[in-house]
Amino acid sequence: MVEKSPAPLFETKPAKNLSIFRLYAVSVFASIIFIFYYRVHHLPEPNTAAKWAWLGAFFSELWFTFYWLVTVVVRWNPVHRRTFKDRLSERCEKVLPGVDIFVCTADPVIEPPTMVINTVLSVMAYNYPPEKMSVYLSDDGCSDLTFYALLEASQFAKKWLPFCRKFNVEPRSPEAYFKSAAESLDDYLKRQEWLSVKNLYKDMKRRIEAMAELGRVPDDVRKQHKGFTEWDFISSRRDHQTILQILFDGTDPTAVDDEGQPLPTLVYLAREKRPQYHHNFKAGALNALIRVSSKISNSPIILNVDCDMYSNNSDSVRDALCFFLDEENGHDIAYIQYPQNFDNLTTNDLYSSSLGLINHVEFHGLDGNGGPMYIGTGCFHRREALSGGKYTPEGKTDSSNRDCHDQIQIRESARVLEETCKTLADCAYEDNTDWGKKMGLKYGCAVEDVLTGLSIQCQGWRSVYFKPDRKGFLGVAPTTLLQSLVQHKRWSGGDFQITLSRHCPFVYGRGKIPLKLQLCYCNYLLWAANSLPSLYYATILPLCLLRGISLFPKVSSPWGLPFMYVVAATMAYSAGEFMWTCGSTLRGWWSDQRMGLYRRTTSHLFGFLDNILGLLGVTNSAFVITEKVAGDDVSHRYEQELMEFGAPSPMFTILTTIALINASCLIGTTLRLVMHRQALDQLAMQIGWCGSLVCINLPLYDGLFFREDEGRMPAAVTYKSATFALLAIALAWV
Repeated sequence: MVEKSPAPLFETKPAKNLSIFRLYAVSVFASIIFIFYYRVHHLPEPNTAAKWAWLGAFFSELWFTFYWLVTVVVRWNPVHRRTFKDRLSERCEKVLPGVDIFVCTADPVIEPPTMVINTVLSVMAYNYPPEKMSVYLSDDGCSDLTFYALLEASQFAKKWLPFCRKFNVEPRSPEAYFKSAAESLDDYLKRQEWLSVKNLYKDMKRRIEAMAELGRVPDDVRKQHKGFTEWDFISSRRDHQTILQILFDGTDPTAVDDEGQPLPTLVYLAREKRPQYHHNFKAGALNALIRVSSKISNSPIILNVDCDMYSNNSDSVRDALCFFLDEENGHDIAYIQYPQNFDNLTTNDLYSSSLGLINHVEFHGLDGNGGPMYIGTGCFHRREALSGGKYTPEGKTDSSNRDCHDQIQIRESARVLEETCKTLADCAYEDNTDWGKKMGLKYGCAVEDVLTGLSIQCQGWRSVYFKPDRKGFLGVAPTTLLQSLVQHKRWSGGDFQITLSRHCPFVYGRGKIPLKLQLCYCNYLLWAANSLPSLYYATILPLCLLRGISLFPKVSSPWGLPFMYVVAATMAYSAGEFMWTCGSTLRGWWSDQRMGLYRRTTSHLFGFLDNILGLLGVTNSAFVITEKVAGDDVSHRYEQELMEFGAPSPMFTILTTIALINASCLIGTTLRLVMHRQALDQLAMQIGWCGSLVCINLPLYDGLFFREDEGRMPAAVTYKSATFALLAIALAWV
């Protein structure tokens, strides 16, 4: 008799209502064919400005079409996942694997200690056996303030973890929970306990913030823990020895909370840094954690989160294990990527930080085409895959039979481990090894996460995208325009760096991952390349309009129909998708369109130039941490959805120049048509395009001419941009 297979721990279903998208895609593609036919057969007279402008528009449209086809491939076959945690509990509760959780921070000013410890507390409180969890905080800023905050959090955890279990708290970040939860308990004793824990948290937060404001840890506090003596030998945060402190040892029977339940292992690590060694930013920090954790806990599953990305769902670990431990389809899964969500978005998502289309549409498409990218946070990994192991069907491993604490027959004491593990985080440890090349996260790229995920997939593993009903993680989105643009500059520049390297998916992934997945990667790796045709359309087309050079057919001509259909259909479908699929608003969609233009003409342009100059040996990319805190005035303007321009930047100069060019060309053309009573028919499409750019830039004009607050456009940027705009208009007439 054939033994019946156990019920799956997860299921995969294709997305619904794909016929609407596919009909839209086919109809737009047919229209594009007519557009190209028109472009080829209606070239202006040779050796004229009109011909060169026409060819520029034609080549830009060729690129836009290629990139649009890539997006169609991404969206053609999306899938959705569902887990069955009840089945996991029934079959695997006694053999659940250990889970190592990595939290990374790098700067106590940009990433305040109170924010860091809220993330740590949220992952310590997962609905999972605490003796099977180990939480590691990597402090690349080597700050005694961060260490002090972690010490405070470790004591508060003894009350916070029982409180979470008793009251079934969600989310389990104290700051987020007490900010949103209302005191509505009928039972007097429970209400008193609730208030008591809240007051304990407030007291702890006040002490940490007072210490951060002081800028140092006083001597009387230093005497309370031996770990502070490590900072007596530090010359600077870029030149120091390894600091490793085990605050809770999960194997120690005395490491218990106030109810006598075991506490997760809790470890602080500041890896060694020396001026003569490149520390490889976040990738280097994570690789040090992989090595150190392999000696302390060696759990087969690893979760890594950024310090601003607290856990919003206490069942996230169990959801992830439903994929890893599935008997039929889990053996080749390397990582489970959760979406990157934020809890400080405005109503209409001013800076389009929600990543709505990526989270709700595109990553489901990647999942259906071979697996999502690794995006650096909110990701559960199989240690074997992250450490460079290859997957082969003959070498299946069964994590359900592995318990990290059972594997270590002789466990050294915490004091001994603190000393023996330090060498694993030393600068010289990786010399003449495969770390950063074939093992761990990959070095040499600004987006080490994307490159690492691609490398893992090319080793035979696959990945899964999981978006539960309750968001798994919530972080802090940029609250100023410049922060958002700088963040996207790093992303787009790093992605384009992969395209130009030997790790280009079409080269590195050939024969290793499906062609459709290679194309899906291009959806992001070619962000920077989009800058040039976008810049052309945003500047040359309005300048041609001012000169009366028509680059489109008349509105009354049949050839105008495919142009108008592509624009109308794309805008309508995009708006509908954004509102109904992503759950946003019409103004939110308009903000997304605006930020798309801003990013293409600044962030992506600078990312493109950085790579070209890098190839020429002119510049080297630097890792920039996005600031996680903002002043009260900035926060207030952000909540009011007023764009923040306050600081001068070359990016603002470009944006302002483009905005002034379009406004000048639209006004100049309108005046000419009115004064000379010319017909609109021939230039109507260009007027419509130029007018849409003017409308999309209304917040920028407001910052230029009308606002009086500190967030207005700096005068230096205004004068410089006006000069560039006038120069461009003058050159257009030459």
